[in-house]
Amino acid sequence: MASDFRLKEQLPALTSRIVSTYTSDDRANHLGHCPLPKYQVVVSILDDLKDILYPGFRRREGLHHGNVMYHVGDLIDSLHDKLTTQVGRALHHDDRVQNRSSDCENQTDYEAKGQAIAIEFLQQIPKLRSVLATDVEAAFDGDPAVSSRDEVIFCYPGLEAITVYRIANELRRLGVPFIPRMMTEWAHKETGIDIHPGAVIGEYFFIDHGTG
Repeated sequence: MASDFRLKEQLPALTSRIVSTYTSDDRANHLGHCPLPKYQVVVSILDDLKDILYPGFRRREGLHHGNVMYHVGDLIDSLHDKLTTQVGRALHHDDRVQNRSSDCENQTDYEAKGQAIAIEFLQQIPKLRSVLATDVEAAFDGDPAVSSRDEVIFCYPGLEAITVYRIANELRRLGVPFIPRMMTEWAHKETGIDIHPGAVIGEYFFIDHGTG
């Protein structure tokens, strides 16, 4: 690579100029010891949940009644840990934003609250599966172009968006800030379909195309 190393001598000064803006205008940075929910982990929570909600259709192949208990148990254990941490961070951040807390060191109480919410949320998975089954049925019954329920689960962005919405809506109902909106905005980016996590949507819900 041909380059003029003399020009690189400007980079330390440039770095200082950039970093100085973090102090002069802190509206778009989050520096300190209070970690925020991590975007990649929130997306991985969605992936784990979709593996449980639609077993055999997502990442894991070869599932059958002889091994599905182990597979789901492993995912539930991982989800418990991820949700406990991420929900605890979201609760802590919300308290700081609302000026209810300024302590960045004491995470214990927030993780305890996060764990309680994580357990309560995981208890709702059977109900989520039942409701999502009606959404699959609504697409199968309502779209003359679809040939099977499998096609709905594999191919329909509307089902992807409603799946993420139902997960996010349940977390929001349990009092989780921030994370539900992260989830639905991820789905918006992926599918072009924007559903607010606070929307009230009943069973048998079908969105065709979304951006068509």
